[in-house]
Amino acid sequence: MYHQRVKIFAIIVTAVLAVCVVRLARMQLAPDPDLDEKIEQLRLQQTRTLQTARGKILDRNGNILAQDVPGFELHIGYELSSIADERVRRAKLLVAQRSDDADEKLSELKVKLDSQQQYLEMVMQRLTFFGPDEYEIKSRIDAINDRIWNLRNHLAWKRNYPDSNDFISAQPDPNARLLLAAKVDIAEMHESYPILDLQNEEDVFDAQIEFADVNGISIVPENHRIYPFGDAACQVIGWVRPEQKDELFADDPLFSYEQGEMAGFSGVEYVCEPMLRGRRGEMVYDIDRELVEKKETQVGRDVQLTLDIAMQKQIQNYLADCNANTNCDASIAVVVLNVAHGDILAMVSTPVFDLNRIRYDYAKIVTDRGKPLRNRTIESHYPPGSAVKPLILVAGLEGHKITAAEVIECPAAKAPLYWPSCWIFNQYQTGHSLSWANNARNAIRGSCNIYFSQLANRLNPADLQRWLFDFGYGHEFRLAPVEVDDRSFRQVPGYISSTVPRKSPEYFAEIPPLKKTDLRWFGIGQGNLRVTPLQVTNAMAAIARKGLYKDPRLIMGKDSKSASLEISSGTLSVIYDGMKAVVTEQGGTAHGEFEPMNEYFRLCDVTIYGKTGSTQAPEHAWFGGFAKDSKGRAISIAVVVEGGQHGSSDAAPLARDIIDFCIQFGYVGQHYQIISGQEEIR
Repeated sequence: MYHQRVKIFAIIVTAVLAVCVVRLARMQLAPDPDLDEKIEQLRLQQTRTLQTARGKILDRNGNILAQDVPGFELHIGYELSSIADERVRRAKLLVAQRSDDADEKLSELKVKLDSQQQYLEMVMQRLTFFGPDEYEIKSRIDAINDRIWNLRNHLAWKRNYPDSNDFISAQPDPNARLLLAAKVDIAEMHESYPILDLQNEEDVFDAQIEFADVNGISIVPENHRIYPFGDAACQVIGWVRPEQKDELFADDPLFSYEQGEMAGFSGVEYVCEPMLRGRRGEMVYDIDRELVEKKETQVGRDVQLTLDIAMQKQIQNYLADCNANTNCDASIAVVVLNVAHGDILAMVSTPVFDLNRIRYDYAKIVTDRGKPLRNRTIESHYPPGSAVKPLILVAGLEGHKITAAEVIECPAAKAPLYWPSCWIFNQYQTGHSLSWANNARNAIRGSCNIYFSQLANRLNPADLQRWLFDFGYGHEFRLAPVEVDDRSFRQVPGYISSTVPRKSPEYFAEIPPLKKTDLRWFGIGQGNLRVTPLQVTNAMAAIARKGLYKDPRLIMGKDSKSASLEISSGTLSVIYDGMKAVVTEQGGTAHGEFEPMNEYFRLCDVTIYGKTGSTQAPEHAWFGGFAKDSKGRAISIAVVVEGGQHGSSDAAPLARDIIDFCIQFGYVGQHYQIISGQEEIR
């Protein structure tokens, strides 16, 4: 019996072994493709992605305006930061209040919460050792808490009352809403967030020692986006922040954004995101930790701007210097263009902010009454005042509504009802006709409201609108490169009609009509007429090119659209003569401010053509114009001082000195200097 059992067992073992041998032979001689794939998947089970790197932003001379650099950040976990959130504290107390042994639990909880609060205050105090004060640290923690609580609150509403229009009407009890939000557990609650940058190796070493015993504070290696010029061109360059949505590169896992990765939020950083964004690398290892495949990181493309950052910075510093600029506390916009190519050399909007601190100071900056986040050169529009008068004269002369020699009298008298009086009468109780024959060039020279309101009234409204549109008014500029598709800089188009367009017009046919009764006010740059500083600068550049219009250019390599405005040489001669007289002749509205430097400009081989402007309700001061040299080089400029009372005294001095900066930086004329009594031209 025993031997029989052994034989049966041996047969079974032999059969199983035979099956295994056959199976092994099949695997070796006739492999199953599905099985091979499964085996390969088992072998290739470790993938490591590498950090992406954004391209740089450069100025026209190759100076780095924005770049990624390796660095370290101190992160705070939400579990720690939420100790400072009063909403979280109240929710915990409400839960304890509603328990069976409420008094005992409330007492224990309050002791615990107070202890946690003291712990967080100790951590916050240590964080101040690295630069920011307690207020800044508190603001940053509050921003983290607000973002996560708002998300929890939103999810509580949607999960519990999906059909309601808002949480408050669906659940009027604030305590009930608080408890519902407190029950929401999301992934963001278990992550850490940057609280400050560690500037150097010494900071990293000190942080390791300072926070070695602190739970909830960690040191995280990150690519930092730095802005070497700080606040220079801050609104133009823009900044980055952690990506909120993953839509731009959602179809490519190596281009798509991972949690916390930076994406452009404003300015060039946002508009050129598809160009600047890099592609992550990837390393694939097998089960034996052998590298099987490697995809190299692709650094994002660099973007080069037309700005001269050194000149931009000098203009900003000059505007902020109260010894040089009596309006140093005002909000000011300045644009300087290279006339030949339409390149924007400077695009200054004050007040400014430091790009290296914006992520931390955003809550304070966004509520600043001076609105430093706004790029006033393209995001604000103003009535242009008398700065529009050269264009009105172009429309009148080219439309044969007036001749250059025709005089329109400007008496020492108030204008008829519903017509604007001349500024010289309002200010000095006199009229231009007492000083000269009030013809075209002298009307420009003295900025006569009577002349230009009456001239505008002779025009066909649609004809005037066409001229303004062709000069670049009433529509946005395409400043972004074609590679970025539908992304564009935030702009306002301005108005060249009696009513506000429903959308930003692209074509002249989309411009609403202009009423005949509004012409007289458009003639002096008031009424519903609105323009941006960039539009004024670009229109002046078109005049400087003898009627050749070009779109302004902010990105190097982008072609500018150009078209001839077909302005006759006779008309241009009159415009030039009048605008030159503004700064060089007695009675010119900017003569008093330019006279002390006119000889200097002559020695620098620079001729200046200008037009001042001032507006009421709202009150602003303007200067627009251009400067040329004998070699054909030219720059155009526009300056607007918000709240300025007179273009002559508030805006003209700024334009005069900024034109001198353009000479010093080599964009027009030749730099003339007197050294130890000897003249020197450089």
